[in-house]
Amino acid sequence: MKLYLILNVLIISVPLLFSFEKKISFFKKFRSYLFSISIVSIVYIVWDIIATARGDWSFNSNYLLGINIFNLPIEEVLFFITVPYACLFIYETVKFYLPEKNLKLPNIFYDVASMLIILIAIIFINQDYTFTVLLFSALFLVCTRVFQAELLHSSNYWLTLVITYIPFIIVNYILTSTPIVSYSDNAIWGLRFTTIPLEDFFYSFSMISWWIFFYNLAEKKFTNK
Repeated sequence: MKLYLILNVLIISVPLLFSFEKKISFFKKFRSYLFSISIVSIVYIVWDIIATARGDWSFNSNYLLGINIFNLPIEEVLFFITVPYACLFIYETVKFYLPEKNLKLPNIFYDVASMLIILIAIIFINQDYTFTVLLFSALFLVCTRVFQAELLHSSNYWLTLVITYIPFIIVNYILTSTPIVSYSDNAIWGLRFTTIPLEDFFYSFSMISWWIFFYNLAEKKFTNK
Protein backbone atom coordinates (compact mmCIF):
# COMPACT_ATOMS: atom_id res chain seq x y z
CA MET A 1 0.00 0.00 0.00
CA LYS A 2 1.34 3.42 -1.00
CA LEU A 3 2.24 5.92 1.73
CA TYR A 4 -0.39 8.57 0.90
CA LEU A 5 -3.13 5.93 0.94
CA ILE A 6 -1.82 4.62 4.28
CA LEU A 7 -2.13 8.14 5.70
CA ASN A 8 -5.76 8.32 4.57
CA VAL A 9 -6.52 4.97 6.20
CA LEU A 10 -4.85 6.01 9.46
CA ILE A 11 -6.68 9.35 9.52
CA ILE A 12 -10.14 7.81 9.32
CA SER A 13 -9.60 4.48 11.09
CA VAL A 14 -9.99 5.58 14.74
CA PRO A 15 -12.93 7.97 14.15
CA LEU A 16 -14.66 5.33 12.03
CA LEU A 17 -14.08 2.66 14.67
CA PHE A 18 -15.61 4.82 17.42
CA SER A 19 -18.44 6.25 15.31
CA PHE A 20 -20.79 3.60 16.66
CA GLU A 21 -19.85 4.17 20.29
CA LYS A 22 -23.14 4.74 22.13
CA LYS A 23 -22.36 8.02 23.88
CA ILE A 24 -21.36 10.09 20.86
CA SER A 25 -23.07 8.00 18.13
CA PHE A 26 -21.36 9.97 15.38
CA PHE A 27 -22.86 7.67 12.75
CA LYS A 28 -26.19 9.43 13.38
CA LYS A 29 -24.60 12.68 12.17
CA PHE A 30 -23.60 11.19 8.82
CA ARG A 31 -26.09 13.31 6.84
CA SER A 32 -24.62 16.49 8.29
CA TYR A 33 -21.11 15.28 7.46
CA LEU A 34 -22.16 14.56 3.87
CA PHE A 35 -23.83 17.96 3.58
CA SER A 36 -20.67 19.70 4.77
CA ILE A 37 -18.22 17.89 2.51
CA SER A 38 -20.56 18.16 -0.49
CA ILE A 39 -20.02 21.92 -0.30
CA VAL A 40 -16.64 22.54 1.31
CA SER A 41 -14.64 19.58 0.03
CA ILE A 42 -15.88 20.08 -3.53
CA VAL A 43 -14.82 23.74 -3.45
CA TYR A 44 -11.38 22.82 -2.12
CA ILE A 45 -11.01 19.99 -4.64
CA VAL A 46 -11.76 22.42 -7.49
CA TRP A 47 -9.17 24.80 -6.03
CA ASP A 48 -6.74 21.86 -5.78
CA ILE A 49 -7.29 20.98 -9.44
CA ILE A 50 -6.67 24.58 -10.53
CA ALA A 51 -3.64 25.01 -8.26
CA THR A 52 -2.09 21.74 -9.45
CA ALA A 53 -2.60 22.72 -13.10
CA ARG A 54 -1.08 26.11 -12.36
CA GLY A 55 1.96 24.53 -10.72
CA ASP A 56 1.41 25.79 -7.16
CA TRP A 57 2.20 22.25 -5.96
CA SER A 58 2.89 18.82 -7.39
CA PHE A 59 2.72 15.19 -6.26
CA ASN A 60 5.46 12.56 -6.13
CA SER A 61 4.33 9.47 -8.05
CA ASN A 62 6.60 7.22 -5.95
CA TYR A 63 4.09 7.46 -3.08
CA LEU A 64 0.90 7.20 -5.15
CA LEU A 65 -1.22 4.45 -6.67
CA GLY A 66 -1.12 6.17 -10.05
CA ILE A 67 -4.90 6.63 -10.31
CA ASN A 68 -5.93 10.22 -11.05
CA ILE A 69 -9.21 12.12 -10.94
CA PHE A 70 -8.65 14.96 -13.38
CA ASN A 71 -5.07 15.91 -12.43
CA LEU A 72 -5.33 14.89 -8.76
CA PRO A 73 -4.12 11.59 -7.31
CA ILE A 74 -6.99 9.50 -5.92
CA GLU A 75 -5.30 9.76 -2.52
CA GLU A 76 -5.58 13.55 -2.63
CA VAL A 77 -9.30 13.34 -3.35
CA LEU A 78 -9.77 10.82 -0.53
CA PHE A 79 -8.05 13.31 1.76
CA PHE A 80 -11.10 15.58 1.43
CA ILE A 81 -13.29 12.72 2.66
CA THR A 82 -11.20 11.20 5.43
CA VAL A 83 -9.94 14.42 7.03
CA PRO A 84 -13.36 16.08 7.50
CA TYR A 85 -14.72 12.86 8.95
CA ALA A 86 -11.93 12.80 11.52
CA CYS A 87 -12.19 16.54 12.28
CA LEU A 88 -15.96 16.53 12.71
CA PHE A 89 -15.69 13.45 14.90
CA ILE A 90 -13.22 15.35 17.09
CA TYR A 91 -15.62 18.32 17.14
CA GLU A 92 -18.51 16.13 18.33
CA THR A 93 -16.30 14.44 20.92
CA VAL A 94 -15.18 17.79 22.33
CA LYS A 95 -18.80 18.97 22.45
CA PHE A 96 -19.89 15.82 24.28
CA TYR A 97 -17.20 15.72 26.94
CA LEU A 98 -16.50 19.40 27.59
CA PRO A 99 -18.95 22.11 28.65
CA GLU A 100 -19.39 24.94 26.18
CA LYS A 101 -17.99 28.28 27.26
CA ASN A 102 -18.80 31.57 25.63
CA LEU A 103 -15.60 33.40 24.72
CA LYS A 104 -16.15 37.09 25.29
CA LEU A 105 -13.91 38.55 22.64
CA PRO A 106 -15.60 41.62 21.12
CA ASN A 107 -16.90 41.19 17.58
CA ILE A 108 -14.66 44.00 16.38
CA PHE A 109 -11.70 41.68 17.01
CA TYR A 110 -12.92 39.38 14.22
CA ASP A 111 -13.73 42.35 11.97
CA VAL A 112 -10.22 43.74 12.34
CA ALA A 113 -8.68 40.28 11.86
CA SER A 114 -10.69 39.83 8.64
CA MET A 115 -9.57 43.19 7.26
CA LEU A 116 -5.93 42.55 8.13
CA ILE A 117 -5.97 39.13 6.48
CA ILE A 118 -7.59 40.59 3.34
CA LEU A 119 -4.99 43.37 3.27
CA ILE A 120 -2.13 40.85 3.53
CA ALA A 121 -3.78 38.73 0.82
CA ILE A 122 -3.87 41.74 -1.52
CA ILE A 123 -0.22 42.52 -0.81
CA PHE A 124 0.69 38.95 -1.84
CA ILE A 125 -1.79 38.70 -4.71
CA ASN A 126 0.96 37.41 -7.04
CA GLN A 127 1.63 34.41 -4.78
CA ASP A 128 -1.31 32.23 -5.74
CA TYR A 129 -1.40 29.87 -2.76
CA THR A 130 -0.76 32.64 -0.23
CA PHE A 131 -3.43 34.88 -1.72
CA THR A 132 -6.10 32.19 -2.04
CA VAL A 133 -5.68 30.64 1.39
CA LEU A 134 -5.75 34.04 3.11
CA LEU A 135 -8.85 35.00 1.14
CA PHE A 136 -10.63 31.79 2.16
CA SER A 137 -9.67 32.40 5.80
CA ALA A 138 -10.96 35.97 5.76
CA LEU A 139 -14.14 34.93 3.98
CA PHE A 140 -14.83 32.41 6.72
CA LEU A 141 -14.47 35.05 9.44
CA VAL A 142 -16.74 37.48 7.58
CA CYS A 143 -19.46 34.93 6.78
CA THR A 144 -19.41 33.40 10.24
CA ARG A 145 -19.53 36.83 11.86
CA VAL A 146 -22.74 37.52 9.90
CA PHE A 147 -24.48 34.14 9.77
CA GLN A 148 -23.15 32.07 12.69
CA ALA A 149 -21.49 34.47 15.12
CA GLU A 150 -21.93 32.08 18.04
CA LEU A 151 -19.37 29.76 16.46
CA LEU A 152 -16.63 32.36 16.81
CA HIS A 153 -17.42 32.62 20.51
CA SER A 154 -17.54 28.85 21.03
CA SER A 155 -14.79 27.39 23.20
CA ASN A 156 -15.46 23.96 21.70
CA TYR A 157 -14.86 25.25 18.17
CA TRP A 158 -11.50 26.79 19.06
CA LEU A 159 -10.46 23.79 21.12
CA THR A 160 -11.30 21.52 18.18
CA LEU A 161 -9.01 23.60 15.96
CA VAL A 162 -6.18 23.35 18.49
CA ILE A 163 -6.59 19.57 18.80
CA THR A 164 -6.73 19.05 15.03
CA TYR A 165 -3.46 20.93 14.60
CA ILE A 166 -1.67 18.04 16.34
CA PRO A 167 -2.44 15.40 13.67
CA PHE A 168 -2.23 18.16 11.04
CA ILE A 169 1.42 18.83 11.90
CA ILE A 170 2.27 15.11 11.93
CA VAL A 171 0.54 14.33 8.63
CA ASN A 172 1.72 17.49 6.88
CA TYR A 173 5.27 16.87 8.01
CA ILE A 174 5.13 13.44 6.36
CA LEU A 175 3.54 14.91 3.22
CA THR A 176 6.13 17.66 2.86
CA SER A 177 9.27 15.91 4.11
CA THR A 178 9.11 12.73 2.02
CA PRO A 179 8.02 14.72 -0.08
CA ILE A 180 4.65 13.45 -1.29
CA VAL A 181 3.72 17.08 -2.00
CA SER A 182 6.14 19.75 -3.24
CA TYR A 183 5.36 23.47 -3.40
CA SER A 184 6.42 26.02 -5.98
CA ASP A 185 8.53 28.80 -4.47
CA ASN A 186 6.52 31.27 -6.56
CA ALA A 187 3.24 30.34 -4.85
CA ILE A 188 4.25 30.65 -1.18
CA TRP A 189 6.06 32.93 1.26
CA GLY A 190 8.83 30.39 1.76
CA LEU A 191 8.46 30.46 5.56
CA ARG A 192 8.15 26.96 7.00
CA PHE A 193 7.57 25.18 10.29
CA THR A 194 10.02 22.30 9.84
CA THR A 195 9.04 21.37 6.25
CA ILE A 196 5.46 22.69 6.39
CA PRO A 197 4.75 25.97 4.55
CA LEU A 198 3.20 28.61 6.79
CA GLU A 199 0.27 28.86 4.38
CA ASP A 200 -0.74 25.30 5.27
CA PHE A 201 -1.71 26.47 8.76
CA PHE A 202 -4.16 28.95 7.22
CA TYR A 203 -5.31 26.23 4.84
CA SER A 204 -6.11 23.91 7.73
CA PHE A 205 -7.82 26.70 9.68
CA SER A 206 -10.05 27.75 6.80
CA MET A 207 -10.98 24.28 5.58
CA ILE A 208 -11.76 22.78 9.00
CA SER A 209 -13.66 25.92 9.97
CA TRP A 210 -15.79 25.78 6.83
CA TRP A 211 -16.51 22.09 7.44
CA ILE A 212 -17.72 22.91 10.96
CA PHE A 213 -19.72 25.91 9.70
CA PHE A 214 -21.75 23.88 7.20
CA TYR A 215 -21.93 20.88 9.52
CA ASN A 216 -23.61 23.09 12.13
CA LEU A 217 -26.03 24.44 9.54
CA ALA A 218 -26.99 20.90 8.58
CA GLU A 219 -27.37 19.81 12.20
CA LYS A 220 -29.81 22.66 12.86
CA LYS A 221 -31.74 21.86 9.70
CA PHE A 222 -32.04 18.13 10.37
CA THR A 223 -32.71 18.57 14.10
CA ASN A 224 -35.59 20.98 13.47
CA LYS A 225 -37.35 18.57 11.13
